[in-house]
Order: sequence, then C-alpha cells, then structure tokens
Amino acid sequence: MQHKVIDRDDVVIRFAGDSGDGMQLTGSLFANMSAIYGNGLSTFPDYPAEIRAPKGTVAGVSGFQVHIANRKVNTPGDYCDMLVAMNPAALKANAKWLKRTALVLVNQDAFDDNGLKKAGFTGNPFEELGIEDRTILVVPITKLTENSLADSGLDIASVHKCKNMFTLGMACFIYNRPLEYIYNYIEGKFSKKHPEMIAPNKKVVTDGFNYAANIQAEANTYHVAPAHPEKGIYRNITGNQALAWGLIAASEKAGRPLFCGSYPITPATGILEELALHKNLGVKTMQTEDEIAGICSAIGASFAGDLAVTTTSGPGLSLKSEALGLAVMTELPLVVVDVQRAGPCTGMPTKTEQSDLNEVLYGRNGESPLVVMAAHSPADCFDRAFEAAKVALEHMVPVILLSEGFLGNGSEPWRVPSMADYPAITPRIAEGEGPFRPYERDAATMARRWAFPGMKGMEHRVGGLEKNHAGVLSNDPANHELMVRERARKVALVADSLPDLAVDGPESGDVLVVGWGGTYGHILSAVEELRQDGKTLSRAHFDYICPLPKNTEAVLSRFRKIIVCELNSGQFASYLKGQMPHLDIVSCNKVQGQTFLVRDLVEAISKEL
Repeated sequence: MQHKVIDRDDVVIRFAGDSGDGMQLTGSLFANMSAIYGNGLSTFPDYPAEIRAPKGTVAGVSGFQVHIANRKVNTPGDYCDMLVAMNPAALKANAKWLKRTALVLVNQDAFDDNGLKKAGFTGNPFEELGIEDRTILVVPITKLTENSLADSGLDIASVHKCKNMFTLGMACFIYNRPLEYIYNYIEGKFSKKHPEMIAPNKKVVTDGFNYAANIQAEANTYHVAPAHPEKGIYRNITGNQALAWGLIAASEKAGRPLFCGSYPITPATGILEELALHKNLGVKTMQTEDEIAGICSAIGASFAGDLAVTTTSGPGLSLKSEALGLAVMTELPLVVVDVQRAGPCTGMPTKTEQSDLNEVLYGRNGESPLVVMAAHSPADCFDRAFEAAKVALEHMVPVILLSEGFLGNGSEPWRVPSMADYPAITPRIAEGEGPFRPYERDAATMARRWAFPGMKGMEHRVGGLEKNHAGVLSNDPANHELMVRERARKVALVADSLPDLAVDGPESGDVLVVGWGGTYGHILSAVEELRQDGKTLSRAHFDYICPLPKNTEAVLSRFRKIIVCELNSGQFASYLKGQMPHLDIVSCNKVQGQTFLVRDLVEAISKEL
C-alpha cells in the first residue's frame, strides 16, 4: 500500500479510558510535545464527576482532548479526528464526538464480555453506536504491552500501567510527532527515584510507534506544521498555573509578600499546589481546615501587610460570604479566586460552568460591593491575576477573580513575558506620623490608606462593626449611609483605571455578540465562521464585570440587538438588562457542565441574524 503524509491545518484527538488508564497524562504529553514542536493548541481535560466510580462504567470515564493546528487555536475543538478508547465505556461515552471521517483506536483486550456488559452493550458496540462506517483499529494493546515488556522485570500491574505509553507511541506515528520529547519526559520523571523505569517506558512508547508503522495503522499519516507566533519563549500552561504565576508576579511588582490561605476544592486546588512550590520566591501558603478558615487567614495576612489570596470554587465561595463582608467592611486588599464548576451544592465537581456570577455580585448580606473580573483563556489567567492584585492593592478593595474549570485545567501556549512590560503596583501604604484615621480617603479613588501592625503612630481599629472615618465605632444613621455610599463609590471609581470595552468588527450595526470569561474562544471562532459565510456582525468580550468598562453603554447602544452567550441560565444578560433596560438583549445559554460547541453558537447566532 502506497503511504502518503497528508498535511492538515488542524486535528483534534481525544484520549479516553478509565481513571487509572493514564489518559490525562497521555493527552498532556501529546499536547506538550506539540507545543514544543510549535503548534498552536488548546486542551480540554474531562474528568469523571464521581470519586472512584466502578471500573469499566461510563461514569468512570476520564478524557483529554487536544486540538493542534498550524495557527493559533481558540478552542479544544467540537469533534475529534481520532478517538482512543481504552475500554467499551470510553467508546460509549465519546462516540458522539466523532467526525464522520474519524479514526477510532480501541483496546481489543478490554472489549470482552465483562467489559461490554459494564458499558451497557448487548451486541456489536460499533453497530449499536452507529459508527461502523468510521475507520476502526481494534488493537490488542494490553497484550502488546505485555510482550513489549516481557523481559523488563516489572510485575504485571506495573506493565499494565504502561498501556497508555504504547497508545501514545501509536498516536505519535499517525500524526508524525517526534518522540524525543517523550524520551526527555521519561528521563526527567524517573531519573532520581526510579531509574529502573526509564528503559521500559522508552521501549514501550517506541514499540507502539513501530507497531503502528509496521501494520500501516492508517493508509496515510498526517502532519500539522508549526504555527508562526510572535518570537519569544513559549511553554504550554494551564489556567491554574498561569493564575498562580500572575499572583507571584504581582507580589514582586508590589513589593509585598504573597500569602494564600485556602482549602482544597475541585477545580481550584491546582492554584494552591502551584503556589506551594515557590517558597523560594517568598510565597507563603497554608492549607486550612475549611473554607472559612482559608479566607479569614487571608484577611489576617492582609491586615498584616501581605498581598492576600484565597482560592475556591462555588460551594466554597458560599462559605466565605460572611468573611467577604468583613473584607468589604474593613476595606482591606484581598483577591478571591473562584474557579467555577457546575452546581448548585456539590453539583458536578469536575464539570465547567459560569453559574456563580449572581453569587459573586450579590451573595453577601447588606450593601457589600466589591470588584469582579473574569479570565477568558488559560494564558489570560496570568494577566487577570496580576490585574486583580493591582486593583486590590491600589484601591484597598476585595476583588473576586472568576475562572472556570475549563480554563483552570485546560492549557494553551503562553509567551513568557518580560516583567518590564508590566506596570508598577503601588499599594496605598500609610506614611508619616499618627494619629492615623483609617477611613480617610484619597479624593480620586476613595481608597483608604493601609497601615500595618507595628507602624509607629498608626494604631487603629478595623472590624465588622460600622465605624466613622476615625475608626471609632458608630451607630449614627447618617454616618452609616455615608460609609455605605463611599464604599460603593470606591468600587465604581475602579472603572477609571480599566481599559475601554473593545469591539471586534463594525462599531455599530444590527448584532453584537457578547460573552464573558471562558466563552471567549468559542464565540470568536463562531463569529469568524459566520463572517466567512458573508454575515456582518460584531463581537465584544467582558473581562471586567463590576464595575463595567466606562464606555459599555455607549458601545452596546450602537447595536440593534445584543446576543449574550454564557454557560448559565442568563445571569450576565440579566445583569446587563438591569444596568441598561432600554437595550434589546437576548440570551444564548448552555447549562450542561460542558463548554459551548462552535457549531451550536453558529446556529444560535444565525437564527437571531
């Protein structure tokens, strides 16, 4: 059979199997290898929502989708060109994502009667799923891995853990990926503690590559050329990593030590874990016994002069709400990161959503305003974290930074910046001699000054009870209204330091497509596709939610209809309607614990057009 290498602009590969099959690692390695090769990429890890779901069941399937291209990639892709299914349940859970031309690689050894029964199949799984017209490779991956490592000296359980590396080798052949990165990863992972694992892992990935070549797994193989991004140093980075690094960068620029007090919660735990790795940069982390202790320890650190951070997800944010009111009342700088997941309550902990917006805007008692921002991509998490810290320190206000499970766990290439390109951060630290009046304010920003314990002449009281400008307890009605209005005014004035809302496309017209947070890439791709079909429309994306950019109303008023796309039941659309009731605002919503599909957005926007 004559073999051809076909150039492709992009491909989408989905690795799926039981949680113990190593599919997250396999997908990550394929993505990192492609990033080093120079491809544009976007990833989407899809974890099971249950802890230790029964092996072989659909509920226990773990997936990792990688979209690589010869250009910048905005989304992990709607449908896949190749699906690796390590068992019948993985095939059943992911068959709906197959393109008509897709290649399906399955582990024949897992497709026994027991495996088919656990997945709910009664006959031929390919016929039951209606995918028998796809290219299907049925390969005895388990047996081949055993043969590959027969002389390795490893026990059978360790051998079976290497199935994913055999599969990775096959994928590398089919998509012309070099193996050098995989070899370097194996050496780095095992060289210190388990050097005996280096040779077996190298051998099995090489054998997988050679097996796919020898059997001509595909009549053709595929090549995705490198992209040509701006020159610089790049690395593949997840949103949680980027967010942690952005906070560290802000700490350096502000000259204030960084403290993070947090309780582990999916999908935000990675931020705490990443910060804990950087004690050499002066980062202090404390894993607390609960969410309330996490935020209260951060407020205490802020009172003491640290850049204070606490990280959480929706259920944890509910527990932090009273202490958030304390941060508002004391007017201390604090960054609260909410990596959103599907709710309510425990909901679906590993699934992404944007349904915490109402909670962060209104979920506190009393008049309790604070600043709300949202990151729009894994790499953007760095910039938004830096900016959230800058606003908190310079305006003496709590800031909630919204991320999402899709952003926190997903990854994309990130150009490592120069710190010289980032602005200075100037905390409002009190100077001079006392007596210190803690709630006297700067005329331009309404921010109070920040005095730490031990500063001579700066002794003062802060706390949850209302006070006057001198920091003295006050139940005076007029003073309470004055302080309420001043705290609200301070948040509103943050808009003076925010960039204007930008419009992609005509500055006025019939339709403006609006999004916020992690819908950025999917909306951008949908709008670009519609423009290629001859449609005229504009797009605007909100990174700043409270306060909104100052030109928001002026921009939105220039369009006949505003289509707001978000992963909830319409919370941002309702927020905009409350601010600007005269506008024609319609919603495009999805509440399934999954990102938008570009196809669905194209169809929904087309109907409105």
